[in-house]
Amino acid sequence: MWKYISRYLNFALLAAVLMFTEVIMSLLQPDLMSVIVDKGVLGVDNGGVTDLGIVWQTGIKMICLVAGGGLCGILNNVFFHITSQNIGNDMRKDAFSSIMQFTFSQMEKLGTGSIITRITNDVTQVQNFIAQFFRGMIRTSMLTVGSIFFMFRLSVKFGIIVICIVPFIVAVLVYCLKSAKPKFYTLQTQLDKVNSIMQEDISGIRIIKACVRESYEAVRFGKANGELIKTQLSVLTLFAFMNPTVNLLINLIITLIFVAGSGEVVLGSTSPGSIMAAVTYASSLLNGIMGLTMISQNISRGMASWRRLSEILYSSPWMKNGSIKSSGVASGEIEFRNVSFSYPDSTSPVLKDISFRVNSGETVAILGQTGCGKSSLINLIPRFYDVTGGEVLVDGTDVRKYDQETLRGKIAVIAQESELFGMSIRNNIAWGRSGAVQDEIIAAAKIAQADDFISSMPDGYDTLVSERGNSLSGGQKQRICIARAVLKKAEIMIFDDSTSALDLRTESELYKAITAAFPGITKLIVAQRIASVRLADRIIVLSDGGVEGCGTHDELMQSSTIYREIYESQLGEEACNG
Repeated sequence: MWKYISRYLNFALLAAVLMFTEVIMSLLQPDLMSVIVDKGVLGVDNGGVTDLGIVWQTGIKMICLVAGGGLCGILNNVFFHITSQNIGNDMRKDAFSSIMQFTFSQMEKLGTGSIITRITNDVTQVQNFIAQFFRGMIRTSMLTVGSIFFMFRLSVKFGIIVICIVPFIVAVLVYCLKSAKPKFYTLQTQLDKVNSIMQEDISGIRIIKACVRESYEAVRFGKANGELIKTQLSVLTLFAFMNPTVNLLINLIITLIFVAGSGEVVLGSTSPGSIMAAVTYASSLLNGIMGLTMISQNISRGMASWRRLSEILYSSPWMKNGSIKSSGVASGEIEFRNVSFSYPDSTSPVLKDISFRVNSGETVAILGQTGCGKSSLINLIPRFYDVTGGEVLVDGTDVRKYDQETLRGKIAVIAQESELFGMSIRNNIAWGRSGAVQDEIIAAAKIAQADDFISSMPDGYDTLVSERGNSLSGGQKQRICIARAVLKKAEIMIFDDSTSALDLRTESELYKAITAAFPGITKLIVAQRIASVRLADRIIVLSDGGVEGCGTHDELMQSSTIYREIYESQLGEEACNG
């Protein structure tokens, strides 16, 4: 945390000086008040006659101290907030940058809800912690120590009373803070869960309504929310014990000061003004310690949040970046050599001993039943995941040796789920390549069979896309995503079942347009429909994580049982025999 604080140390130190000045001015006021009572009102040095001159002079000094202390308080608040807000801003940016470098496995392990909570809520808690620590903890600590010092200065008895009781107050605070810290960590984790469920339900509201699962999701959310409330109540109960206990001990100090002070007044060893000043210092002590109890809650929560935030800020990507910026060739050739793959924390392999080669300019389809590992296989090419055995090569070089930016610059991936952003259609397409001009964007849209429907919209390419593209149909979203990939002009295009919402005619026109525009491009097509890929140069059939067959449509109809079963299930016996 120090590296963030040190960037704004000048503001923090300036605020600390102002705060120190404010506290000193605050601590001097009870002393002046005792002068007004003893010398001004009671006339201790004037034969018992009230001296209004002293009252006025001392009163003006007190007003100046109050005004000066208030000004210092305002300024130190401003500078402390500048410090905490800038630190929070830096943490949020660094956390976001770290997440952008995370592997898919790291993202999946943390979960979307947890990541969002850490970047938003946890950063806010750390900001509050920093502000409370510098503004609150230091100020109240100075006020507490200063009050004790001035009480000793007024009377040793007063100081001894405070010294005897303060350790009990400290013990209560330490116990509560120590007990609260793990509770706050649990609280933030449970908040992750609540946020994750909310995000899932909002994103999947259509399927929830379609399946009439509103009640089920309400129960699931209620359970997670109930656990959160239970932990919150546990924390509040802890601090509900702390606050009145500390208050009781402070009031005990004030009572004992009155008792001891009254005896000293009778004996003439102290004055009424000194007792009044001592009670004021005791009240300052009360305010300081009660402030510490309130601040301690934010500090406990802030430390728990910092621990969670550190898991993002100081986590290195699990995937080590390669150093090769160029393979020397740009052919779009892909090769799998004895590749095996398992997801992290999984014991069963998804892919087993996969070997095949895709030549430059070839169109190769990957087919198989649901769950056979098709998407897992293509995710290894742009190195979204690393193989657990064997090698994946692009242009003759192991993908692990490439600089990731270089590798992914060679590849355009159109994912199963169409990801669009809340911006214009033009910007969504141009997102594939910075600096693209209007003519290039339109050309890409035409290849993707998207220009007609885009041009028919009132605002054309300037039409704003709603969140996640919900204002567009499935086929429209897929074609915009394909246009984005086309604009990239990569050596390799990977279609991960990304034409499923298109009719066969549009799909056929799309592939013809891509081949005509980029005759040397390598296309890898994951599909569910045989009709979509039967004209591919080769079709690879996956089954149970391995290659069951490889060849053209006609060859596989003769050699692959699984391919024939898929064909028959889709087109029927009559089509098969015909």
